[in-house]
Amino acid sequence: MESLVLAVANHGYSILFCVVLAESIGLPIPAGLGLLVAGAASAHGTVPALPMIGTAIGAMLLGDNFLFFLGRHTGWWLLSMLCRFSLNPEACILRSADGFYKRGRIILIFAKFLPGLNTMAPPLAGSMNLPFIQFFPLDMMGASLYILTCFGTGFLFSDFLATILRGYSAVGSVVGWAITILFIVWIANRIRLWLKTRNESPVPLITPAEVMARDAVAIYDVRSHGYYEQGTMRIAGSSRLEPNALTDQLSLLPRDREIVLYCTCLREATAVRVARTLAEKGIPSAVIEGGLTAWKKASLPLEPVPADEVVLLPKFA
Repeated sequence: MESLVLAVANHGYSILFCVVLAESIGLPIPAGLGLLVAGAASAHGTVPALPMIGTAIGAMLLGDNFLFFLGRHTGWWLLSMLCRFSLNPEACILRSADGFYKRGRIILIFAKFLPGLNTMAPPLAGSMNLPFIQFFPLDMMGASLYILTCFGTGFLFSDFLATILRGYSAVGSVVGWAITILFIVWIANRIRLWLKTRNESPVPLITPAEVMARDAVAIYDVRSHGYYEQGTMRIAGSSRLEPNALTDQLSLLPRDREIVLYCTCLREATAVRVARTLAEKGIPSAVIEGGLTAWKKASLPLEPVPADEVVLLPKFA
């Protein structure tokens, strides 16, 4: 953080633009801190206030508009990526979408002050077909309110901020060690999980051609976000198996046919997880190697997901 503080104070416009833009597109960059320092620097005559404020607002609007149009064209995919740290990504999206639909136009003005929602609001607005002519002025008000608040706080309390920064070196050392320790703990936990996964029994893999060659097969789609777009396709004859609600669906699985699972994750991660859960319940299964992508590459039969199984985002009129 110390380097960020010094960079904003010394390099002005370009650094502030990059910092605000980075935060607006979801990167873990503390734009609020940069705005505080810019405000304090402006109070001491180091940089002019109005051009700095304009630069910051322009950067935030650029990032927000990028996410708005990306959300408009990618829909559930982008939202699921933004919810990737949630234990239940689908619930995260549905909860956010429902809340935004009910209070969306007001939320756009205050979203920048709400961690998590500050990044979710623009792509939600795009995904839910909020007209751009409504989105842009509301987002501009929200961006201006956030930037003026942070910048103004730094401007008004510039002397207090300078006092804090004089003691930053000692505090920063402690913070640096804490971050280092947390990073080491995170790495150790990832290694532990990798070793645990490595020691688990392997999940049987099956190629698309082998699936087609077998008769008594029940194919299940376990994509974590595959049923949330109109016109989405699935393997012909397959059925939905919700990966986050397996317990409620176990009684529906056939015992007289081989169960085959597929998804669209890297290394079939969701399908493998479901297969291991089923194995714990005494239900053997196999996973299509390469998932739906491999099936499509083999030019094997597909079908649209039935309309009554598709969960759609609410849309603004």
